[in-house]
Amino acid sequence: MGKIIVGKTSEIPPGKMTKVTADGREILVANIDGNYFACDDTCTHAGASLSGGVLEGGIVTCGWHGAKFNCMSGKLEKFPAKIRDLRAYRTIVESDNVFVEF
Repeated sequence: MGKIIVGKTSEIPPGKMTKVTADGREILVANIDGNYFACDDTCTHAGASLSGGVLEGGIVTCGWHGAKFNCMSGKLEKFPAKIRDLRAYRTIVESDNVFVEF
């Protein structure tokens, strides 16, 4: 497994999220109460970028059709139809750098 830097801690303040491209994948990185989490940025329903949605606590809501995913685990939390979970990635913070492990 390798790790790729996805940003500085100062670029992702608590309660915020950002989209990065790492290892050819679009990844959502969120800061939840000072802890960093990463998951796929693409909604498994219709392909929207989740970073364009809303982050409340650890739940990201897709801006297109309202699917709710736990960005800490990638698990689908709420949607009227069964859709796939997101892939979650391990994050590591070293100094002021945020890394995602693949």
